[in-house]
Amino acid sequence: MINEIRIFSPGTVSNVACGFDVLGFALESIGDEMIVRKTVQKGLTINNVSGFDLPMDIKKNVATVSAAELIEKLKPDCGFEIEFIKKIKPGSGIGSSGASAAGSVYAINKLMGDPFTMGDLIKFAMKDMQEDGMFEHPDNIAPALMGGFVLVKSISPLEIIKIPSPNDLYCTIVHPKIEVKTSYSRSILPNDVSLEDATKQLANFGSLIHGLHTSDYDLIKSSLNDHLIEKHRSKLIPKFQEIKSECLSNGALGCSISGSGPSIFALSRGIDSAKHVEQSINRVYSGSGLEFSTYVSKINDRGVEII
Repeated sequence: MINEIRIFSPGTVSNVACGFDVLGFALESIGDEMIVRKTVQKGLTINNVSGFDLPMDIKKNVATVSAAELIEKLKPDCGFEIEFIKKIKPGSGIGSSGASAAGSVYAINKLMGDPFTMGDLIKFAMKDMQEDGMFEHPDNIAPALMGGFVLVKSISPLEIIKIPSPNDLYCTIVHPKIEVKTSYSRSILPNDVSLEDATKQLANFGSLIHGLHTSDYDLIKSSLNDHLIEKHRSKLIPKFQEIKSECLSNGALGCSISGSGPSIFALSRGIDSAKHVEQSINRVYSGSGLEFSTYVSKINDRGVEII
């Protein structure tokens, strides 16, 4: 049995326009790396963090809080130390905490010979309690672990469905370097929505799932519209409407907010189209004085993996 493992844990896009809290997908070119080692001394330690700052306190770090749930269940005759090569900025809206939580439980499970199922790992990773008082949601956790598109049918009992996606589907991400706290982004959402908007959202969501199953890019394009969430959260993101307009006029299938923001995602057919969309985003933000990063990524169908 191996004593050390290095893994890649992907970033994720959740909500995916019309799929608020129930749909997400994994990214191929954006993710964290983690090195996890067995130790003689039981328990968990964090021995190094590079890239972006993370808490060194194991009770405040999402990865170790999740891993502690697994360890409590397994009761191994060893401990574990974790080294982070953090490449997803916390609070970016592309699944930073989800990547940490998913990566730690995946790595420890591998080191111990895969005693737990994928469903078990998702439950362990969801146990983290964020400092904003919210549980990590599986629409980030599940795609990070499973790869591809996932549908969260139920949390209790946990029911996760992996959705097939077209081979030539690419994602363009722009991350404006501002902070949007998930707790605040959620607090501005209305508790009640109109029946008309809910009906439109349901129609788009069902059509999107069918479009993914059948590789119907035209149906995907006509379905990537959010009638419930985007109009509220977009106010927190500079030049969102201009970015969206540019993405759509330059060939994107659809464009919306990644997670709770501030990142914005656009889906395209083919890498050339996705790169063209990236150029249009750069034109909008380049003269704004706002610091930002862009990425182009194929949909990652593998999820967390050993490197």
